[in-house]
Amino acid sequence: MLWWSPLTGETGRLGQCGADACFFTINRTYWHHPMTKAFLFYGTDFNIESLPLPRKAHHEWALFHEESPKNNYKLFHKPVITLFNYTATFSRHSHLPLTTQYLEGVEVLKSLRYLVPLQSKNNLRKRLAPLVYVQSDCDPPSDRDSYVRELMTYIEVDSYGECLRNKDLPQQLKNPASMDADGFYRIIAQYKFILAFENAVCDDYITEKFWRPLKLGVVPVYYGSPSIADWLPSNRSAILVSEFSHPRELASYIRQLDYDDRLYEAYVEWKLKGEISNQRLLATLRERKWGVQDINQDNYIDAFECMVCSKVWDNIRLQEKGLPPKKWKAEVTHLSCPEPTTFAFSSPVTLAPRRNSLREMWMPSFQQSKKEAQALRWLVDRNQNFSTQEFWALVFKE
Repeated sequence: MLWWSPLTGETGRLGQCGADACFFTINRTYWHHPMTKAFLFYGTDFNIESLPLPRKAHHEWALFHEESPKNNYKLFHKPVITLFNYTATFSRHSHLPLTTQYLEGVEVLKSLRYLVPLQSKNNLRKRLAPLVYVQSDCDPPSDRDSYVRELMTYIEVDSYGECLRNKDLPQQLKNPASMDADGFYRIIAQYKFILAFENAVCDDYITEKFWRPLKLGVVPVYYGSPSIADWLPSNRSAILVSEFSHPRELASYIRQLDYDDRLYEAYVEWKLKGEISNQRLLATLRERKWGVQDINQDNYIDAFECMVCSKVWDNIRLQEKGLPPKKWKAEVTHLSCPEPTTFAFSSPVTLAPRRNSLREMWMPSFQQSKKEAQALRWLVDRNQNFSTQEFWALVFKE
């Protein structure tokens, strides 16, 4: 098993996967070894400059990609994702779904460790906004900052990150690495609501932005995965931005909850009672073959390696019996995101020119990535080495 895009850094290791054993390495001298059965790719580092071509009939390609499309858009189109036999992605449809990759388990959701009682939150409202926003990756494909900027014209938001900042964190918490620090948790937990906006809108792409507030007893105001309702701990545990026609309506609803303790408490009742009613979420956490920050369980990279190892061995055993090997192939649903869109509001604040913004880049970038995906597929199907010049010539061919 050869890691073509080195993720593990191990030059050689014998891994035991149940009854099966596989040798994992990043050493490319094993490329042409007759025993090399699978090439493992890490999506963020997947690049066209060197691929193991020609690809032999017994060479399986496996993709591990837990990140959003902004890291490598061409993987998110059918011509490229279907090059792989096995996948581990955030999609529930992949061979090893990583949808809950940012959630340690049921207990952290039920935990009251950071919960600030509602009466205290009401007192804190004298100096804190109802909403908090903490984001330092500005103007990503989801265009979240445009929405939040507009929302800020209708309701008060405390923004601590680099994006739209109007409030400062203590000096020791300004490093992004502090986002999981106890001190940071304590600050965020004081708020009633948090704007939990993903950097991209893709089914099942759900990050700590969603799980963190649920752990802290803060109500997430969520924008991101269109399938988020499938992953809520209970039907009423988050406010979904997609259900409001305009930030003005969302602001009005949040104000209503802010003023009415009974309405607000309906969103944290599941937490106070320790009741998670979502059977899909419970089953996923129970059945996944890896853990999050748990030294007693394999991590998801180990689980990915073992999934590929076991499937390769299953086929070896079939062939030894004179039976045809099972064909595995990724589907477009294993990694797909719609084209990025931008929010258009009529208020003067969002009509202000922002010519240097990354915001304008994502749609053309997505369109070009479609051409890159088609060009890459053609070259890989040709099954010969190719140069970057050949690749770009195909991409920009009229």
